[in-house]
Amino acid sequence: MSLAIKVLTLFPEMVRAVLDASILGRAAAQGRVAYTVADIRDRAVDRHGTVDAYPYGGGPGMIMMAPPVIETVEAVRENDAAPLLLLTPQGETLDEALVHELLAEARDAGELILICGHYKGVDQRVADILNPREVSIGDYVLTGGELPALVLIDALVRRLPGVLGNSDSADADSFTAVQDGGLEGCWYTRPAEYRGHAVPEVLLSGHHAKIEQWRRDEARRRTRERRPDLMEEENRPARDDGESER
Repeated sequence: MSLAIKVLTLFPEMVRAVLDASILGRAAAQGRVAYTVADIRDRAVDRHGTVDAYPYGGGPGMIMMAPPVIETVEAVRENDAAPLLLLTPQGETLDEALVHELLAEARDAGELILICGHYKGVDQRVADILNPREVSIGDYVLTGGELPALVLIDALVRRLPGVLGNSDSADADSFTAVQDGGLEGCWYTRPAEYRGHAVPEVLLSGHHAKIEQWRRDEARRRTRERRPDLMEEENRPARDDGESER
């Protein structure tokens, strides 16, 4: 059974263009995932297509109205247990652990629904009534939730069995258990020499044990240089057996 991913947005053409391309599009063609892109504007509050209004109490920007968003969710939702996500800079930050958690929940329910906010924000009553899980892709603000939704979808879909040509590729990416939660090292391909830069000799040696050790060392070096925070637990001095917890 394919996973149903439903994206609620004011700009469906923006979302469809990405979902139809590359690995995401191929996953749909293979029947591993089924995308639905629902236009929130179809449930506008009037014949003029109104979906936003000025905030009560004043202030800059426009706010997405609650009725079109909530009614769109109700129209597309088939399983009340399916994860419902609101993409917002105020949500919990997306990482590899959260990707695995959301994927497991979505596969159990067979459905995942993502709400793309826009303008200044979304009426608080959307959260109060629907209680979506709020997810952010980082500490910065975009014009809408479409790009974050696509980032999340990409991270999830590539983890579905059979989507990638080589499933081991995903398992050896940065932040995975194979990399001890750190970054993966550098990679090389043909030609063996280019503009004075040669591929490390160990990679041409055919000695698999040495190659794997080199890759582990490179991954640790890169993690230490670029993301030392990911090695925090490893670098913390070990406690003596008699040292008490504080």
